Amino acid sequence: MAILADTTDISGVARDVVAALASHHQVSPFSSRPGGPSLTDAYRVTPLLRSAFEARGEKILGRKIGFTNRNIWAQYGVYAPIWGYVTDQTTHELAAAAARVNDFTEPRIEPEIMFSLKSAPSPDMDEAALLDCIDWLSFGYEIVQSIFPGWKFQPSDTVAANALHGALYIGSRHAIAPRKSEWLREMASFEAVLFCDGQVVDRGGGAAVLDSPLRALQHLVQMLGTDRVNPPLQAGEIVSTGTLTRAMPVRAGETWRTTVSGIPLEEISLRFE
Repeated sequence: MAILADTTDISGVARDVVAALASHHQVSPFSSRPGGPSLTDAYRVTPLLRSAFEARGEKILGRKIGFTNRNIWAQYGVYAPIWGYVTDQTTHELAAAAARVNDFTEPRIEPEIMFSLKSAPSPDMDEAALLDCIDWLSFGYEIVQSIFPGWKFQPSDTVAANALHGALYIGSRHAIAPRKSEWLREMASFEAVLFCDGQVVDRGGGAAVLDSPLRALQHLVQMLGTDRVNPPLQAGEIVSTGTLTRAMPVRAGETWRTTVSGIPLEEISLRFE
C-alpha cells in the first residue's frame, strides 16, 4: 500500500493515484491522512493526472461525469457530481469487448448515456442548444473502480482518483440531428432495467441522472465554466453522463445486460472474465 507523507503535496497525490491505477492496488483515502486535500485541491490534481496519462502515451478522448444519479448519493456520501478523464486506453467498443475483472480494483458496472461533441458547448446554453453541439449519442457501460478499500472515501478522494473511472464501453452511435426533438423529450423519461445472468438487479432511467443525461452534460459544462485549472469541453470529446441505475459490483463469469424503454436504443450486454 502506498503511503503519502504529506497529502497537501498535490503532485504526491497525483503520483499515488497514477501508481495505484497502473498496478491495480489500493491506498488509504487521502482525506484520512493529515492535511488531506480539499475538494478544490483535488481538482488541482486532475490536470496532473492528465499530464501523467499523456506522458505514458495515452490520448485524452473526453470526460466521465460521476455521481449524477441522486439515488446513490447517500450510499457513498457524495452529494454532487464530479468528473474525470477518459483516454484511448480506457475506452473500448462494446460490441468487440469483454471486461477483465482483474484489470480493476473493486469494479462496479454502470449503464450510461454517452455523447460525442461536434462543437464546444458554453455554460449559458439550454438543453436544446446543447443538443446542437452533439454529433451522436450512445448507450454503453462505464466500469468504475475504487482505489480506496471498501468504497470508503470522501468527495475529494473521488475527484483525486480521476472520478473513479475504470473503463468506458461504447455501444452503437445514434445521430442527434435527424430526431433532435424526440431525443430531447425521451432522455428525460426513458426507463432502464439492469440484469445480471438473466436476473433483474436494478431499475432506473434518464430521470435519475440529474433529471436527464442532457442536464448532466449541462452541469459539467457549467462546472468547467468556473474552473481555473482545467480546460472546458472541446469539439470531438466524448462525455459519459453517469449511471442510470445503482453501480453494481461485478465478478468474473457474469454477463450483464441492460434494456431500455421509451427511447430507441438497443439492448446492451457485457461479459466479465
